Amino acid sequence: MSTTIGTFTEPAPSALLLLGRGVDLASERGVECVGALPEPGDPTLVARARAARATLGDRAFVLGHHYQRDEVIAFADVTGDSFKLAREAAARPEAEFVVFCGVHFMAESADILTSATQQVVLPDLAAGCSMADMAAIDQVEDAWDVLVDAGVAQDTVPVTYMNSTAAIKAFTGRHGGTVCTSSNADVALRWAFDKVGGVGGRGKVLFMPDQHLGRNTAVRGLGLSLEDCVVFDPRKPGGGLTAAQLRDARMILWRGHCSVHGRFSARNVADVRAAVPGVTVMVHPECTHEVVTAADLVGSTEYIIRALDAAEPGTSWAIGTELNLVRRLAAAHPELTVHYLDSTVCFCSTMNRIDLPHLVWALESLVEGRVPNRIVVDPDDAHWARVALDQMLALPGR
Repeated sequence: MSTTIGTFTEPAPSALLLLGRGVDLASERGVECVGALPEPGDPTLVARARAARATLGDRAFVLGHHYQRDEVIAFADVTGDSFKLAREAAARPEAEFVVFCGVHFMAESADILTSATQQVVLPDLAAGCSMADMAAIDQVEDAWDVLVDAGVAQDTVPVTYMNSTAAIKAFTGRHGGTVCTSSNADVALRWAFDKVGGVGGRGKVLFMPDQHLGRNTAVRGLGLSLEDCVVFDPRKPGGGLTAAQLRDARMILWRGHCSVHGRFSARNVADVRAAVPGVTVMVHPECTHEVVTAADLVGSTEYIIRALDAAEPGTSWAIGTELNLVRRLAAAHPELTVHYLDSTVCFCSTMNRIDLPHLVWALESLVEGRVPNRIVVDPDDAHWARVALDQMLALPGR
């Protein structure tokens, strides 16, 4: 059952929402906090967070991803997408502690890009990313062996999305590839294809771990066809593909997806168009190809924010991305009518593990002289991941 608040209709709650307390051994990174975690209903939490933040001063720099809860965003020094936040951390060398309110792969990127004297803290180690965990390093190395056996590895350039582990970024760096974001994926793919004969040639890209971003970018941005794309399933022998299929493919897409954006459907788009005449449907490129084809506008998180900032007052919008961000945009733009594309709540469950009790616990631990949940990337992985990240920074238009 939905509720309407101002110009924003709150979707019905979902039983799938996981909140940030306790241990789930089946989750990406199920661990407990060391020490007492404040109760969620503690009325002093806000005051405690303010006090700890004031005590730490410039020693701490708090980063908040767009998908975080409002109660956490309230204490962020900077908000943004994953790569913007990692770069912001690197630009603050005076900050001894970088408190990353996001998920594990984001904190890893911050550790790679910051100096050796800075310590990156993730308030809850259970804040993983299901998409990133769909590509384990041993699976990717096995997949590369499959490409070698098929005789196509020498004509294949790996490109990995920012939403991947440091080990996958390092693999990409070792094999001459690059990292990309949702906003520069088309530039990254063109660069990769240019290394093996261009978009019009026969070279290939191994795109990890989100098949939908890779497919949407290749077809919509580069003009390749759906037939040029094959999906490599690491759970099947040979990825479920024949050597001939690998030789004929241009885009070898890893079988991964975002649990949030993958929920949106073409039916959602049709339903909102029927219910809201004149609505503009805008979705993230991690959505399925059917959804982005049915939408009016497709773009990264930052693109979505800029589009609403520039929207004409009185217009109606249906947004297909994480609900915390959509609610925040709706509150910031009362002159617009903002709809969530799905009819049920679709928070990023692991991102939501970072809540105010975990943030208070992390900040107070730092005040007491303990560094909780420090994220440290293996030095060799950090080196090669930095190679791939630096290649991304060198891409045209960055």
